[in-house]
Amino acid sequence: MKRLIFLLFLAAPAQADIHHAITTSTQLTVNAAATQAQRIGSSFSAAGSNVDTTDGTTAGTVSVGTITSGVYSPGTIAATQDNPGAAFSYSQSYTQADAVPTSAPSVGAVGNFSNVTSTAAGVAGSLAGTITSQGVVTITAGGAGTSAIGSVESALTVK
Repeated sequence: MKRLIFLLFLAAPAQADIHHAITTSTQLTVNAAATQAQRIGSSFSAAGSNVDTTDGTTAGTVSVGTITSGVYSPGTIAATQDNPGAAFSYSQSYTQADAVPTSAPSVGAVGNFSNVTSTAAGVAGSLAGTITSQGVVTITAGGAGTSAIGSVESALTVK
């Protein structure tokens, strides 16, 4: 009898839930044209010791300059030594701004700004991607500015 019970345990079917999933995907991308621009502004500085400055009309005066199309132009500055033969220092610096555009740029046009990054549109060319029912991934390169990704995922779950 003990042998019969043992044999029954050996002959009992196994119980398990099995789930199998296969996921395939391809992603084909053709980049759009893009332009990024940064406009810099004007800056002016003058510094000195033991000097007199003038804009040509009044001693000790620095011209306010003019602004045209968003670009500052400093006036002419002259510096003269306070005490001839004595130590003095004078420095002046100017950075010219990018002009403010009067209209929006057209597609593909880049303004004359100091810092510009422009990327042409991608060309699809022969860009393609396929995945067969056997899971074989085939990717065909496209032109500039394209990317292709193919993937196959197989998941087996036993509970």
